[in-house]
Amino acid sequence: MEIQFYEQQKVFMLHTENTTYSMAIVDDCYLEHLYYGSKIQSPNIRYILREDEPPFVPSKNLREKEAFLDCAPMEYPESGMGDYRESAICIRSVNGHRGSELCYSGYTIEEGKPVLEGLPATWGSEKDSMTLKVYLKDQLLGIKATLQYSIFEGIDAIMRSVIVENEGKEVVYLEKVLSACLDMEDRGFEVMGLFGAWGRERHIQRIPVGYGRQNIASFRGKSSHQENPFMALVTPETTQDFGEVYAMNFVYSGNFIAQVEKNQFDSLRMTMGIHPEGFTWKLNPKEKFIAPEVVMVYSSKGLGEMTRTFHNLYRSHLIRSKYLHTKRPILINNWEATYFDFDEKKLLEIAKEASKLGIEMLVMDDGWFGNRNNDDSSLGDWFVNEEKLKGGLHKLVEDVKKTGMKFGIWVEPEMISPNSLLYQAHPDWAIQIPQRSITQSRAQYVLDFSREDVVEAVYQMISNILRSADISYVKWDMNRQLTTLGSANLKADQQGELYHRYMLGVYKMQERLVTEFPDILLENCSGGGARFDAGMLYYSPQIWCSDNTDAIERLAIQEGTALLYPVSTIGSHVSVCPNHTVGRDTPFETRGDVALFGTFGYELDVTKLSDAEKELVKEQTQNYHKYNDLIREGDYYRLASVSENGHYDSWMVVSNDRDKALLFYVQVQAKANLKSRFIRLKGLSPEKIYILNGQEYTGDILMKVGARISPEFGDFKSKILELFQK
Repeated sequence: MEIQFYEQQKVFMLHTENTTYSMAIVDDCYLEHLYYGSKIQSPNIRYILREDEPPFVPSKNLREKEAFLDCAPMEYPESGMGDYRESAICIRSVNGHRGSELCYSGYTIEEGKPVLEGLPATWGSEKDSMTLKVYLKDQLLGIKATLQYSIFEGIDAIMRSVIVENEGKEVVYLEKVLSACLDMEDRGFEVMGLFGAWGRERHIQRIPVGYGRQNIASFRGKSSHQENPFMALVTPETTQDFGEVYAMNFVYSGNFIAQVEKNQFDSLRMTMGIHPEGFTWKLNPKEKFIAPEVVMVYSSKGLGEMTRTFHNLYRSHLIRSKYLHTKRPILINNWEATYFDFDEKKLLEIAKEASKLGIEMLVMDDGWFGNRNNDDSSLGDWFVNEEKLKGGLHKLVEDVKKTGMKFGIWVEPEMISPNSLLYQAHPDWAIQIPQRSITQSRAQYVLDFSREDVVEAVYQMISNILRSADISYVKWDMNRQLTTLGSANLKADQQGELYHRYMLGVYKMQERLVTEFPDILLENCSGGGARFDAGMLYYSPQIWCSDNTDAIERLAIQEGTALLYPVSTIGSHVSVCPNHTVGRDTPFETRGDVALFGTFGYELDVTKLSDAEKELVKEQTQNYHKYNDLIREGDYYRLASVSENGHYDSWMVVSNDRDKALLFYVQVQAKANLKSRFIRLKGLSPEKIYILNGQEYTGDILMKVGARISPEFGDFKSKILELFQK
């Protein structure tokens, strides 16, 4: 890794192991983007800017400054001055004017990676990371913008964030502060994103980039089931192994927008940051606003290389949990087993049976608190329902521990039920617009986490529960979106800060939780996978991937999730059939194999399983212990996608030393008269000899010819094949 500024050329160059990011100072004012791609050494690349072509730079042709601004590849574009493409920042003065001109004023190159106060972000030491800070100033408004670019040793990614400071004497209003922009020439790119809905999150979609603007966004108050905070531009020929990829991923869990715009000059502008819908931030003199981080990854070797870069980065420099590099306990969650209909006897019955089968932790889901016997009440009343759990929580936990099991618990701290003691005492704590009825979803309102008193009160209730018993795991859920946006604690000209201040409150509480209870395994969840994002991974090493536990539906969901996020973060469980979401019957073995590709656990009533199914649970828990180190720490390779071929799915995980691997294969649809199939493997050492199904093969044979997979009789059949070096 290396960051350099070439004074003669006025060019910045950031070098990762295999990529280069470069920008230049133009007319002693404008910071323009030069290059992002495979590694280059020479700084003599200013010719990319076409400074010798009309409309020329303003110092040579001031009368056409607008034309210059409308085509120059700006590093951090602004609104109101003549650049009519998507801006990265929009500032409104106290007089109501929108327009700024942030000119270059200096730079620093520092060892290490700065902390983004109050926000999740990648982290590093002075030995393994470097940061470039470029300072821009608007003298008239007194605004300073610091563009931060960080790199890590051995990882081909660029971390970007922006800090806006008011050094003037008057208030300004930030109406947009995006975190990253990338201007470049179009090469027939396609735009790729992750889309879906509840129960079918993060399905991969790619379409050609056309003229105008195409965006991926959420202003639901969370990153959402529907669209994930990720966008990539890929060349048409791009596959897992070939082609160019320019990717952005937002380290944030609230509203976002990722956009690509193709203009009249056939150039592209790719941007990402907090969605400006509903956003205005009052910036008083001497105050600053910190925009969340965007991770940029360039790959010249297809999507697979991009995926492994994100995985390595997040495992090395984002997730902080003590559980990151350890086996997580195999858990059983009682939700699909009992829903709200349980008591301490039923939970103990499940725990006793589960412990015999190799399951290691019981998680008590929704329904243990207040008067919660359905989803119409009690959110916010975080005290144990001792009519349901006779003897209280401490006794239940101790009884569960006697079976050899650990204990976990479900909470939904951000929500409040209209039918709750908390709402009766503090109706103003719910997010709402005065004199309007609050929009309900799942019969619940949203607590105003922009308020410190609300966060403090909820934290005290939750932490008292955690202190009262030996709790090893917390599942933090968030089951609805934000509506009727209004805070009783914010002034009229600060209501536009609510969305972001809400997220800062969530982050503050989760930071406090993992600090006070470092031994608790925290798993984030939002109605399934509505907050599966890099921001949440900063606080929890795993996230519940989807409420849809059907093994076949999970193929596309987990494929899209693993495109960015490490396999070790994917919350995945075996559930009962017919599946509670789609009604499908899938072999118990297949359910286990698909769930093994993740954190692994169970979502069923083990007391109702047949003897044969219980034996399969024993086998599956043994396989988890046998293979989890490899699955958790290995390199992930996508081999086939059922969404593309319609018949089968396949992927593999390879150890870092290339000595062993696991091959996953799922036959989704059986076909008549089908011969065996050859699956070309990836990531092996060509010269090494591997044992597969008792036979010896060199790595190059397995990668160039393939592993032979025999067809199965019937749909939804799976296989896991182990490879190891001779």
